Amino acid sequence: MLNFFRLQSGSLKNDFLSGVTVSLALVPEAIAFAFVAGVSPLIGLYSAFFIGLITAVFGGRPGMISGATGAMAVVVVSLVSMHGIEYLFPTVILCGLLQIAIGLGRLGKLIRMVPHSVMLGFVNGLAIVIGLAQVNSFQTIRDGKLGFVQGTQLWLMLGLVGLTMAIIWLLPKLTRAVPASLVAILSVTLIAFVMNSDAPSEMNVVATVGDMLKTNSIAASHATPEATAKNNTVTQNEGAPAQQPEQQLSQSEATDSPVNTSGISGGLPQLFFFEYSMVPLNWKTLSIIFPFAIVLCGVGLIESLMTLTLVDEITETRGKGNRECIGQGAANLVCGLFGGMGGCAMIGQSLINVNSGGRGRLSGITAAVCLLLFVLFLAPLIEQIPMAALVGVMFMVVIGTFEWASLKMFHRMPASDMMVMVLVAGYTVFMHDLATAVILGVIVSALVFAWQHATHMGADIKFNEFGSKIYQFHGPLFFASVSSFKEMLNPAADPDDVVLDFYYSRVYDQSGLEAIHSMAGKYETLGKRLHITHLSPECRSLLAKAGDLVEINISEDPQYHVATDRLA
Repeated sequence: MLNFFRLQSGSLKNDFLSGVTVSLALVPEAIAFAFVAGVSPLIGLYSAFFIGLITAVFGGRPGMISGATGAMAVVVVSLVSMHGIEYLFPTVILCGLLQIAIGLGRLGKLIRMVPHSVMLGFVNGLAIVIGLAQVNSFQTIRDGKLGFVQGTQLWLMLGLVGLTMAIIWLLPKLTRAVPASLVAILSVTLIAFVMNSDAPSEMNVVATVGDMLKTNSIAASHATPEATAKNNTVTQNEGAPAQQPEQQLSQSEATDSPVNTSGISGGLPQLFFFEYSMVPLNWKTLSIIFPFAIVLCGVGLIESLMTLTLVDEITETRGKGNRECIGQGAANLVCGLFGGMGGCAMIGQSLINVNSGGRGRLSGITAAVCLLLFVLFLAPLIEQIPMAALVGVMFMVVIGTFEWASLKMFHRMPASDMMVMVLVAGYTVFMHDLATAVILGVIVSALVFAWQHATHMGADIKFNEFGSKIYQFHGPLFFASVSSFKEMLNPAADPDDVVLDFYYSRVYDQSGLEAIHSMAGKYETLGKRLHITHLSPECRSLLAKAGDLVEINISEDPQYHVATDRLA
């Protein structure tokens, strides 16, 4: 189904228009995740600007969109609630420094270890979660109660969602001169504006971004930090405002609360120490912020590198993982200096960008710059965008993201790969934690691989003309196959002259080396002569300690190394 996105071609016009489209979708995302983190909406918007702009310029994946994300916000809310917002900004700065160090250490290539089954589970689970997250966009405050829209308002919103999806699907069949997503958003916005202009001034018939901002402001003001952290973990996925527990509000609170008038307009961002008090720069502060910085660093890089891999597959090009780590680190460093909450790649917005034809760096730069212009000059207009238009765009992203072909592969895939795919998708859907889902999938895949290859260790036994017994091993010798290796040998029953031939085998870790050393010691104790051939220099260095009775034939030793790092 990812071929749905490949139909777009890259150009400066497509990049610019796609960037404008993405910027419209970034506004409610940044606001929602700011509420999740327990900070001002403007902090979320400024964070999205800095992260989006710097990663677009210096990152390793043109066309990928970055900004304030729910995955980072869930970590931030714990820090802010426990220690205060003053500790947030040095934490984000330290997170950026750690990411830069990882990029300079060229550790971004570790994303190559993610199996295809994990990738399938990741994109399928992500698509399901983004789809489910759109339900939160149907929330409103009516009669002093936070709940879901009903009646005529519900049917109007569903109709506009369907219209948005129809435009995105049908317009490319007629013309590709402009992104279908942008046309859909503008068309539905115009229709919603006409509908709302005829409605009473105190309420909108069609919910807009401004309504979402008011709803989240009131809900956040009545939720404890613990309830907010618990109930908003679903927003680790780009695609919907924060979900709040249903709660009863007084009529005056629902209509006259100061937070109800909050908007997205603001001035230019300033360095954080001009607006917030500085925390002391000592070991105590470091002990507080370092664990949070480590988590932010890991979550951000995993989500960004997985998004990079997904965009690579869609565009049939290859990004640079290490450069992306450095670019994201620089973005978080600057973001922290200017009082931001940090961020990483946004999967949903990246897919909107790709779907709209954005392929180059200009698309990300345009999205970030437009976002800042919205804050400075166009806030009242942006607040009139109906949530139905953004929900419709995200539903099309869901359809294009889900790998429908994987449903037909169930009977063709190995059972272990199918299990890993379902595990990753299920963990993503039920636990709403993309980074942990990927890590869990990689670990399970590695264990399955180790278990399967542990059974591949074998040996051909023969005797030469001198009566020596020769064990010619096949398969890898590592921690999982050590037991099989030892069971093949019988020091007590073997003749006085034994040869262990590793020409068709490889020793991959210290467990394998120690197993060889242990067996050599047993043969030495029995007074038998042991010849070990075709081992690497590392093995011979260790086995040299076995004594004079252990002979190592180095005449035909191949030149390979244990745990070698082979680069293409």
